Amino acid sequence: MTPSVRPPRIAVAGMAIESSAYSPHRAGYRDFATLSGAEVLDRYGFLAPGSELAASAEWVGVFYARSLPGGQVPADVYDDFRRRIVEGLRREHEREPLDGILLDVHGAMSVEDMDDAEGDLVGAIRAAIGSGPLISASMDLHGNLSERFVQACELITCFRLAPHEDAAETRERAARNLVRHLRAGERPVRAWSRIPILLPGEKTSTRVEPAKSLYQRIPPIEASEHITDASIWIGYAWADEPRCHASVVVTGTDADRVRDAASGLAGELWAVRDDFGFVGPPGTLEEGVERALASPGKPYLISDSGDNPGAGGTGDVTWTLSRLLRMPELTADDAPVTYCASVFDQVAIEELFSATVGAQVSVNAGARVDSRVCGPALVEGVLVARFEGDPSAGRIAVVRRGGLHVVITEFRKAFHDVADFRAIGLEPEDADIIVTKIGYLEPTLYDIAAGWTLALTPGPVDQDLGRLGHERIVRPMFPFDSFDAEPDLTAVVYR
Repeated sequence: MTPSVRPPRIAVAGMAIESSAYSPHRAGYRDFATLSGAEVLDRYGFLAPGSELAASAEWVGVFYARSLPGGQVPADVYDDFRRRIVEGLRREHEREPLDGILLDVHGAMSVEDMDDAEGDLVGAIRAAIGSGPLISASMDLHGNLSERFVQACELITCFRLAPHEDAAETRERAARNLVRHLRAGERPVRAWSRIPILLPGEKTSTRVEPAKSLYQRIPPIEASEHITDASIWIGYAWADEPRCHASVVVTGTDADRVRDAASGLAGELWAVRDDFGFVGPPGTLEEGVERALASPGKPYLISDSGDNPGAGGTGDVTWTLSRLLRMPELTADDAPVTYCASVFDQVAIEELFSATVGAQVSVNAGARVDSRVCGPALVEGVLVARFEGDPSAGRIAVVRRGGLHVVITEFRKAFHDVADFRAIGLEPEDADIIVTKIGYLEPTLYDIAAGWTLALTPGPVDQDLGRLGHERIVRPMFPFDSFDAEPDLTAVVYR
């Protein structure tokens, strides 16, 4: 490549969802928020008018779709979104040649009857625009990389924090890396190492070791001459495809340096594989409630981890709620104030919105999408509040039985932020116990928690991977199998 004599022309597009192969939910049109044209650029603060990056290139918004994690995407929905991306990029490239693509994806999208959805997407993009423009992909560290994807993208980077407090920073880094290479006229090389490790995110949080130190190894590598980026993908454990595994990618301008750096980082990950453990104190639901009742501080948080919508859970598994409703220590009139969020059920919401606030109600809720581990929960109590207009949840009702406040929503919603509770009149710091469908605690809940149990509950994102029954991952795979010999982690270089 030769340095461009004009500002590089870069298109922005993407499609992002984290999809559990073990969820009966299907992520259709309602699950996705979509943006087109200039709306896409407005999503990125680093492209705001007047910013350094905005002025460094001509940015063209094409199409972007994003969903709360869930189940697989129906083929027709995926095909429609892929068509909008590919045709938009082809149209822009024909109008005036594109120099680069900023591709914003998650990396763990599953589509019905398809393997490697992101690989399929980037393959279709390459077919439309050819091999000339550079593609810089921004991903979640819980994405799964395939060789097809790595071959098609010259620059790939991912989050370095779990929880993902650096999501915006990562997307900006992907943009900066792309502009840097286009302005220099350098076509990068990248080295990829596949590491046969598959672990849930709750065992690989960067809040704790060994992931904390592993990710701290990245800045010194990037500071090395001829290195652009170094990234570690832990992978997504609740899919079942050959690409489900950990990965390391290092990009730069010197093939030997990127290969050695990637191989070394992969070896460091493999060496600490036995050190990964749960980020929070694990236990059964019953143990979590016992600890909460004994806790001197409040609120005490309990994660209903098996049905975490933020990882692909259905959101209407009632296993936890049904057990809480049978606990007199939570449902008595003088019981501690407990919030349980949430289950979604459109039929239940219709019944609750036909009742009067303050009335005694009795409604079956949940398990309409996922009834495999538990049937609907019979929720009896006082209808204390109703809310409308939540962009994710639609209508919301709160039913109180003794100290237990049950949150029922019309559509799927993750209650992962204190603001989610405050929006429906439930002040988190007034609660003694908060039970919510989550894995590791997102920042605002983590900050207020006086104590915490990661409850190992069943569901589509069960922490016990052995209960799920992976059939299509490449074996041997840690921690499923033992290894007769050390795996070859030598990185493969792509130019």
